Amino acid sequence: LFPFPVRGSEGLYMVNGPPSFTESTAFQRDSGKNCKAVAFSKDGSLFAWCNGERVNVVNVTRAELLRSFDLPKAVCLEFSPKNNVLATWQAYAAGKDGTSGVPNLQLHDLKTGKCLKSFIQKKMQNWCPCWADDESICARNVNNEVHFFENNNFSTIANKLHLQKVSDFVLSPGAQPTKVAVYVPGSKGAPSFVRLYQYPNFGGPQSALANKSFFKADKVTMLWNKKATALLVVASTEVDKTGASYYGEQTLHYMGANGESAVVQLPKNGPIYDVAWSPNSVEFCAVYGFMPAKATIFNLKCDPVFDFGTGPRNAAYYSPHGHILVLAGFGNLRGQMEVWDVKNYKLISKPVASDSTCFAWCPDGEHIVTATCAPRLRVGNGYKVWHYTGSVLHSCEVPPNEEMWQVFWQPFLDGVFPERAVRYQAVPSELPSAEPKPAQAYRPPALRNKPVTSSKLHEDEPPQNMKPQLGGGDKPLSKTALKNQRKHEAKKAAKQEAKADMNQSPGQTQAPQNTPRNAVPATTTGDPEVDKKIKNLKKKLKAIEQLKEQAAAGKQLEKNQVEKIQKEAALLKELEDLELGV
Repeated sequence: LFPFPVRGSEGLYMVNGPPSFTESTAFQRDSGKNCKAVAFSKDGSLFAWCNGERVNVVNVTRAELLRSFDLPKAVCLEFSPKNNVLATWQAYAAGKDGTSGVPNLQLHDLKTGKCLKSFIQKKMQNWCPCWADDESICARNVNNEVHFFENNNFSTIANKLHLQKVSDFVLSPGAQPTKVAVYVPGSKGAPSFVRLYQYPNFGGPQSALANKSFFKADKVTMLWNKKATALLVVASTEVDKTGASYYGEQTLHYMGANGESAVVQLPKNGPIYDVAWSPNSVEFCAVYGFMPAKATIFNLKCDPVFDFGTGPRNAAYYSPHGHILVLAGFGNLRGQMEVWDVKNYKLISKPVASDSTCFAWCPDGEHIVTATCAPRLRVGNGYKVWHYTGSVLHSCEVPPNEEMWQVFWQPFLDGVFPERAVRYQAVPSELPSAEPKPAQAYRPPALRNKPVTSSKLHEDEPPQNMKPQLGGGDKPLSKTALKNQRKHEAKKAAKQEAKADMNQSPGQTQAPQNTPRNAVPATTTGDPEVDKKIKNLKKKLKAIEQLKEQAAAGKQLEKNQVEKIQKEAALLKELEDLELGV
């Protein structure tokens, strides 16, 4: 069983996962309508929630209350990785006379129940201290410095990382030594930068493991891979000064702990919607580009390995074992999910989860939960549990006058569930398929009895394996090189087709061997001026033929090239008149 808590206006309760989907008796339902925060420990053994009166901590496996804290205003909860400390945060309130308020970030010892330390933390963003996985180090950002504590001793600051203005930092996952990625925003013409350090070597720029600077960055998202060998940085600006995108401008950067750094070249312009590391730590997936968005898997050299083509998607989710990837279009998209076997690059299923605001993989790597939650959507709240083959195994909708706020799986440590072979056949389910009826486009009355013609705004690009094209260690092509390569391929295809047409024409006389291949056949009328006009017209018509072939090969034509093609009929008429001597 894989329990998952459901939090909403009906209270907080836990549901047993597949196959039973019954309410869990191990957790007693809290029917209070004011449950603001819930959290599982990293290994899933402890569960904490605040019901507006107290913060309670239960041992899920033994179904017993472990601790209860008198913190009615707590809105954020977080366990340390080894379950020794519970961090709680409540909104900061300054004193009435302008003095500093009461400390609102508290760290509680779960073994004794005592408060280890209290801090003033005004902002909710990045409120929680960050621990290394073995809890040997704990760090928090204070006044543009990163303060480090060791072995949960919060009475003394063991180390400080001081840069100009540290805005954000991330500790690496996994075993020691711990690495720290820090972001410093640019100011007064200086670029923003991200630096990687190994704790506790903070001696300046020379002691940094890697350094990457960039000008276009109002904020960054930093993502370590599981093995802590590399970091991805999504740098974004609030405003796109070119006016091309409402979402600002994003760039994707790669940084290796060995000092390597690079800009990841994305073949399509537009926003970067999502970036996700594979759990194997040697590949990552990016979803990017103006709709329909592209999705591509890259290796550690930032070379594209597999391109999923284009489609309505804005998110990527790897399964816990990394063998399955879900590309999904949620938010303002219709909820289509593409489930891929990433070892063989085969599409497994294509279910649709309409109006979903939340998606989560079950730790077993077999099941998925999607949910429609308030306040993002206040109608049609509920959740569905799926098998990745596309079957809906369980569905729950809350009553129309109630709301659901959160659904998520109980976590388990890596290695608890073995990886299973990928299935392509849909798992049997008692529930009907969730395929929605395709919405029919509006048709005016005059066209309703006539056959439907396709009216696609764009053709989706098909998936393609990028490995053979790159020949192993070659660097990815730049945008200009890709454009030139496409032009060259279109020209080559056009020439081959023209040659095939010449060979197939039975009535055509063989051209003399010394005649140039692209020469226009000579036609004589006796008047040199007319002959010259005929020759020029034939050249223009040949150019139009080549443009049409390039368009058929998939090349995007310029406006003046389209206009040339539209003049073909007039040119043919003029040529006919000249040859007939009209």
